[in-house]
Amino acid sequence: MNTTPLQICALVLALAGMTSILVSTVSSKWKTSSSASSIITSTSTFEGLWMNCIATASGSVQCKKFSSMFSLSTFVQACRALMIISIILGLIACILSLFGLKCIKVGSSDEYAKGKIALGGGLIFITAGLCCLVAVSWYAARVTAQFFDPLYLGTKYEMGSALYIGWAGSFLAVLGGSFLCCSFKKKPKSTKKGGYKYNYPAPDNDFTQFKERKDTSVASKAYV
Repeated sequence: MNTTPLQICALVLALAGMTSILVSTVSSKWKTSSSASSIITSTSTFEGLWMNCIATASGSVQCKKFSSMFSLSTFVQACRALMIISIILGLIACILSLFGLKCIKVGSSDEYAKGKIALGGGLIFITAGLCCLVAVSWYAARVTAQFFDPLYLGTKYEMGSALYIGWAGSFLAVLGGSFLCCSFKKKPKSTKKGGYKYNYPAPDNDFTQFKERKDTSVASKAYV
């Protein structure tokens, strides 16, 4: 079976997933909050991993980057690190997967070696998707816990669109990586190098009959 279409489909899915992960990382809408005392004075606040923004009903948006990394919460720093690791792994996986495609005549010409390269790229894609999944799910769990906590006195936020984009991206990356792993086929077993297979001809009928008569005569002499 030709595995080239499967590899191309897997790479397209993985690239779409990594693009979504990148968009989710730079987005400032990881959590949102709106306060509408009236239609004219309504404002919405949204925050991401790198900045927080305030948008008014008139359409003006003001954003401010976080001044210091050490002033952020531990889970925000961890989510930053996981998303950056996911993007770096995705870039490495893209390069490996391109060299592992059978339709690209770059690198090794051995199909088995190319399959191993594609397998490595697929595993890295899966790891990148899981890193993003952990970061997005952790952030969403924290936002949800704060929203439903009656003792929390800070601003109540809801999950933003960047979290859903991150979930979709991680799913596509894992799916594409899994397809790349499925395109790898084991090398068929072959005979030992340098060995020779001999086909011995069957003995002639005359020789077989002579041997049977000789055995019979020897047995009769032994009986006498």
